[in-house]
Amino acid sequence: MACIKNRSEILFLYDVTDANPNGDPVDENKPRIDEETGVNIVTDVRLKRTVRDYLYYYKNLDVFVLELRDDKGNLKTKEDRLADFKDNEEIIKKCIDVRLFGATTAVKDKTMTVTGPVQFKYGRSLHRVNVMYVKGTTVMPSGQDKKQGTFTEKYILPYSLIAFYGIVNENAAANQGIDLTEEDVMYLLEGLWNGTKNLMSTSKAGQMPRLLLQVVYKEKNFHIGELDKRIKFVSEKNDEEIRDIKDGVLDITELVVALNRHKDTIDRINYKVDERLVLSMDGKAISIKEALSGFDLNELSF
Repeated sequence: MACIKNRSEILFLYDVTDANPNGDPVDENKPRIDEETGVNIVTDVRLKRTVRDYLYYYKNLDVFVLELRDDKGNLKTKEDRLADFKDNEEIIKKCIDVRLFGATTAVKDKTMTVTGPVQFKYGRSLHRVNVMYVKGTTVMPSGQDKKQGTFTEKYILPYSLIAFYGIVNENAAANQGIDLTEEDVMYLLEGLWNGTKNLMSTSKAGQMPRLLLQVVYKEKNFHIGELDKRIKFVSEKNDEEIRDIKDGVLDITELVVALNRHKDTIDRINYKVDERLVLSMDGKAISIKEALSGFDLNELSF
């Protein structure tokens, strides 16, 4: 397939219930919080990890940045991974994550610096959150005290609705000779949606995708920008009391206004909406098809 020709913007919303979406390793692995606003932060690295894992383990695609082990059970190093390929061109050709997100490695005489055509900002919750400290016990005793189980402790968020914004930059692909295809981008979207649903570890279980929009432009070198700042989660409850997606509605009024203002530049909009998410526009409940009825809409089938 040919390299992408159109720029596009991605808006992705998912929520987390009684889990830790992205722990900070230098702060007891607590969920990342903006201390000024009380908003939950999730790094782009965490989101990319979700996509990489899904594409490797569920779609059987080659991924470069991955925790792999050798025959002895040891984690493969950067040197090991680079040695698996003849050169950088082969890495880019074979590994979908490098075509999407790029990669930077520098080991001995081998280096690779590729700026990925797909970049995401940090995700932020659409409301303030509370961090909950949970302590428990296990039935397995420690080596020091074999008479009783040990204690466990972790930090979780009772609820957080997180919005991510990203851009697929056709120029970054073309200028670096990265053959990022439309098929690759579709895999990315599937990885965002289904990858989030398949986060089933102890700390990550309880995450659900709620809204995914890809706005594809026909006008070169143009995008609206800041789609994540054009939505609001409106609830009658105080922010810290929100516990479910049904505790509020997602107001997309400003987003739809912006899209309509630049309608002539938009080629199509790919979308997927979770059935439990309620959208509103001008204070009234509305479906995504009704809100964007004037656009070429494509409901994603994964």
